[in-house]
Amino acid sequence: MQPVDLTTLMAVVHDLQRVWVPCRCEQVVQWQTTCLALALRTFDQQGWLTLSWHPQAARLHLGEAPPRGQDTFTFSQQLKHQLNQMVWVAITPLAPWERVVDLQFGQRPGDPPLWHLYVEIMGKYSNVILVNAQGQIVTAAHQVSEQQSRVRPIQTGEPYQPPPALLGPCPSRQESLQGWQERLTLVPGPLGKVLLQSYRGLSSSLVRSLLAQAQIEPQRDSGQLTPTDWDRLFQGWQRWLGALESGDWHPALTADGYTLLAWDQPGEASVHQVLQGYYRAELDRQRFSRLHNQLQQKLKTALAKVQHKAEGFRQRLADSVQADPLRQQADLLMAYSHQWQPGLTQLTLPDFATGAPITIPIDPDKTAIQQAQRLYRQHQKLQRARQVVVPLLTAVEAELAYLQQVEASLKQLATYLEPADLEALGEIEQELIQQGYLVVPDYRPPAPGRAQPEGFRRHLSPDGLPVWVGRNNRQNDLLISTVAGDYDLWFHSQEIPGSHVLLRLEPGQAPSDRDLQYAADLAAYFSQARQADQVPVVYTQPRHVYKPKGARPGMVIYKQETVIWGQPRRVEAELNHS
Repeated sequence: MQPVDLTTLMAVVHDLQRVWVPCRCEQVVQWQTTCLALALRTFDQQGWLTLSWHPQAARLHLGEAPPRGQDTFTFSQQLKHQLNQMVWVAITPLAPWERVVDLQFGQRPGDPPLWHLYVEIMGKYSNVILVNAQGQIVTAAHQVSEQQSRVRPIQTGEPYQPPPALLGPCPSRQESLQGWQERLTLVPGPLGKVLLQSYRGLSSSLVRSLLAQAQIEPQRDSGQLTPTDWDRLFQGWQRWLGALESGDWHPALTADGYTLLAWDQPGEASVHQVLQGYYRAELDRQRFSRLHNQLQQKLKTALAKVQHKAEGFRQRLADSVQADPLRQQADLLMAYSHQWQPGLTQLTLPDFATGAPITIPIDPDKTAIQQAQRLYRQHQKLQRARQVVVPLLTAVEAELAYLQQVEASLKQLATYLEPADLEALGEIEQELIQQGYLVVPDYRPPAPGRAQPEGFRRHLSPDGLPVWVGRNNRQNDLLISTVAGDYDLWFHSQEIPGSHVLLRLEPGQAPSDRDLQYAADLAAYFSQARQADQVPVVYTQPRHVYKPKGARPGMVIYKQETVIWGQPRRVEAELNHS
């Protein structure tokens, strides 16, 4: 993840100074362990300022309103007590070429600051610290004891000390091309590495942008550049230094992060929009990967447990098949008990129906009658076991089918592509908590709400008909219970776990064979049989799809279905490039 460097921080500070200062701080909300937001209001606008001390995503920028919820963090409560309804009177860098910003708050615009909120953007050492007018620390996002750091402890009541200054020369617009070139060629090496080692305030992403603007490879040796290369690079260097003073930035997202030096592109997005979009996507991707791994491991364990239980029940049911032969042997022993003699270990008797000889083992210490009674007891025990095991096996197989359905949904969410993927994964987590497979001590069930159509996968058939696909069991249920209309068609892979697919139709509209085949192909693709060449798919009208009483999420029964063969590979290329 690309960290916020000094260039990005100065671009944010310049924009905030120009547009937002002074303004009133109306609210402080912390919705994550490492992130909070200040509600700001001027005479003509209002917004939210995001402050984060995340180890990989520490940042400062304007952003969206935080999600609603109960704020129980002590740090934000302390900030609320001191900063609510105060005026944000200034924002300044604490020192040149340092990634520390001083947000100053006073009673009115122009008044001396009563509070300093220092935002330190320094990777894993990032912090947000509230300091009073006397320079004493009132609260901090991270308290650092003397045992943790002898160089710079951060404790409530102690005087605030700036971070240790970085070493190395600072970039300057007054430096000549000759002097700048001599410094970079003093120690030969890859130009990207040389730039980072020669000056303060530079970052890997900034160096890559500068070299890309000059059309120079980062691994190119500094001693191999032509005079033209040096001129192009120095012009970009000077333009960057000029932008630090004027705030003339052109932010844009790139293939591997973002840049503020996209001078050859129209500057449509602000630095705040770029930072908001980039870090939201990256943090969502991290949360998605972490949650997906957690759910995958939990589901794997649950499936193994249920499969073991099902195998045990199937084995007991197989053993109960021996009940009828045992009764037959007992009947033969009772009918021919007169042939028994003391000391016999087996007795061969003719079968009642066929007359074929049947050899029955006998305990030499028991009579034929006693042996028959023993066989009768074994027969009754197996019969009782069958009566008990059958419903238990049915319930376990239903649970196994449900977990396989969840597993199919999880496999379809293997990678993060859009925010709806993380939302769908969160719904799977909530479902597993509600079904008892995950235990979260402070879990609160979400408030019931209406269906959100934007959560479904949405496609268009060859003739332009909407086709909606559920991402998880909750969305599968919503497709049938809430979304489906009387004229729609419902598709699902036959007896194979997978997503519910809905072909949307208007009154009087008839789908073509191409539309039906396309919906069947989607149902086959979003199932556990995705790798097969052909998958049987059933479709019917939604009114013929039922959810049995007490059924788990996503589990339905259907009737009056039509079977069509879906071919998942026909839509694979389209979906992979969409």
